[in-house]
Amino acid sequence: MSAKSINVALIGSKFMGRAHSNAYITAPKFFDLPLHPVMHTVVGRNAKELEAFARRWGWERCSTDWKAVVRDPEIGLVDIGVPNDTHREMAIGALEAGKHVACEKPLADTLDNARAMVQAAKKAKKSKTMVWFNYRRCPAVSLARQIVREGRLGRIFHMRFFYLQDWAGPDTPLLWRFQGKVAGSGSLGDLCAHSIDTARFVTGDEFVQIIGATMETFVKERALLAGGSGGEISGTGAAKAAKKGKSTVDDATLFLARTRGGALASFEATRLSTGNKNGNRFEIHGENGALRFNFERMPELEWYDATLPKHLQGWSTINVSDGAAGHPYAHAWWPVAHAIGYEHSFINQVADMMGLLAGKEIIAPLPDFNEAYQTQRIMEAVTLSAKNRCPVDLSEVK
Repeated sequence: MSAKSINVALIGSKFMGRAHSNAYITAPKFFDLPLHPVMHTVVGRNAKELEAFARRWGWERCSTDWKAVVRDPEIGLVDIGVPNDTHREMAIGALEAGKHVACEKPLADTLDNARAMVQAAKKAKKSKTMVWFNYRRCPAVSLARQIVREGRLGRIFHMRFFYLQDWAGPDTPLLWRFQGKVAGSGSLGDLCAHSIDTARFVTGDEFVQIIGATMETFVKERALLAGGSGGEISGTGAAKAAKKGKSTVDDATLFLARTRGGALASFEATRLSTGNKNGNRFEIHGENGALRFNFERMPELEWYDATLPKHLQGWSTINVSDGAAGHPYAHAWWPVAHAIGYEHSFINQVADMMGLLAGKEIIAPLPDFNEAYQTQRIMEAVTLSAKNRCPVDLSEVK
């Protein structure tokens, strides 16, 4: 590993494994990186599938022994893209071996495990930690943050965040995402964690209270996959099986919150919102203006300027793709209005990760383990509020 490159070990070769691999391949081709990621080793459980994955995505080596890989002195960055219940052991193992760690969201399956990861990160003073809240890297989302920081909304009164998908119908088998012991939660950790992080990222405000919450499991039993449960998102209409297992996570979550700045916020998340494929959206309303974003129209940010004369006020749509205008990340991509997509949020994150590790200024802040832990605290407060049917102050959730 030279001073201008870093050897990466990726743990996981499914959905996020593909997204991360593509990002490592592509980022150096579009960004002038101060540190070059070398795709050294990919880790997984199935050796045969792993070898095919490594050949397809350009990993130099593959291994089924993650413990040996994170101890390898050639490895500088360990990237964890596997189910949530494994994050703690892998992250702490990598930190104790002196590695930098990038971990998928949510930080962990439980608050206790997330806290242990934060404590390990504090002890590993030379190691940097990063969490894949990739929607921060959407140019429109980063521009929304910039607009708020410029004071253009003034005092924020109300926020609405909702993340709606429809892939988890009754015919979807018992994937790991439906198992509480593995995932920790369902729509809350899978989808709403993104919304919580986005709210904190864009507004710079912190939550002080969960006013009320409700969580519901609609599909209580799901067909077992052949050979056991697990797998990744495959959509509805999967093959039916005679045997069924219990789904132990929430299918839908709704909650109300209050922020330190006095704003009220509402959150909705579900994987049973028929007709919504990846409806990651938000609205933020302030005294001087408002913002709206819908990931299904990723390049666009809607803006309302309430300081204009009344006869000129109305929603306008910004196509966030003009690098010359200072739109975040746009300088690295295509001419104005030539759209980018989902994978670019991961590519943009790799660019920022390499900048952070090289000690350079990056385009948008990367959440470390401690910041991701704050999102995990909010998730815990939501769970407690729903369980006990009462408000929960964040000061009570340590």
